[in-house]
Amino acid sequence: MTETLKGRVIRQISGYYDIAVGDQVYRTRGRGQLRQSKLRPVVGDWVAFTPTADGHSDGSMTQVLPRQNALVRPPVANVDAAILVVAAVEPDFSLNLLDRFLVYLEGKQIHASIYLTKTDLATPAQLAQITTWLAGYAEIGYASFHSEPPFAPATMAAVQATFADQLTIFTGQTGAGKSTLLNHLVPGLTQATGAISKALNRGKHTTRTTELFMANGGLVADTPGFSSLSLLDVELTELRDRFPEFVAVAGQCKFRGCQHVAEPACAVKAAVAAGTIMASRYENYLQFRSELAGKRPVYRKQ
Repeated sequence: MTETLKGRVIRQISGYYDIAVGDQVYRTRGRGQLRQSKLRPVVGDWVAFTPTADGHSDGSMTQVLPRQNALVRPPVANVDAAILVVAAVEPDFSLNLLDRFLVYLEGKQIHASIYLTKTDLATPAQLAQITTWLAGYAEIGYASFHSEPPFAPATMAAVQATFADQLTIFTGQTGAGKSTLLNHLVPGLTQATGAISKALNRGKHTTRTTELFMANGGLVADTPGFSSLSLLDVELTELRDRFPEFVAVAGQCKFRGCQHVAEPACAVKAAVAAGTIMASRYENYLQFRSELAGKRPVYRKQ
């Protein structure tokens, strides 16, 4: 009788699932009870499966094991970390969109780092301003990477060092250069890259599937980009908890359930006034609250 094995789904193609067990990859199909269940396997899932005795025919996936987390777009599970790729220009750098991504990832308990691309296309003044902003994010706990010239070996090595023993996704705004960056980080990998539509100030979607690649002792995934991102899976009263710097000082607020809006003696508002919490982060928090409350948002170009 063939032994049941445990492995991780690294690729899904037309109803087939490639499962990695160490360095060996098995091709399987979901059969029986699994095919009838509502829980469909996605890339990143840990699963139980039974390979065929000869090792050449398709094996059978029998169970999807409990997930640490799961993303809807892209469909990937058990993510440990994210490299959030943002462009200095083309498309324009947006603090609002950056915070949307971070709020989303915080809700999934995914640690995020920021990678700034297209630094060679930005003016010195633009790059200086963005670097100042990123220093503020680093103080919150979101490390950032960028280099001049782009893809400098030392910077690539620093990013690669974060991969070990983790599943890391590359995500960010459409056209920011995720696939190009990944090509530099994973030697031999050729991902499709797309041109930027300057008229629309956004890129073409070039990543059509989600697939895991082995790199530097871990797994990485390129993912479809976003032209915009809604705030997913967050309740209005829980939004505050997705801003780590708010959580750090919330215990000093006068009211335990403080939402950091109109309440007196609010430690978060005091920190914003003192400059220890970024004003842009607080402004985006208020905008996100308005959106969640069903009010018409007012978008800022910054």
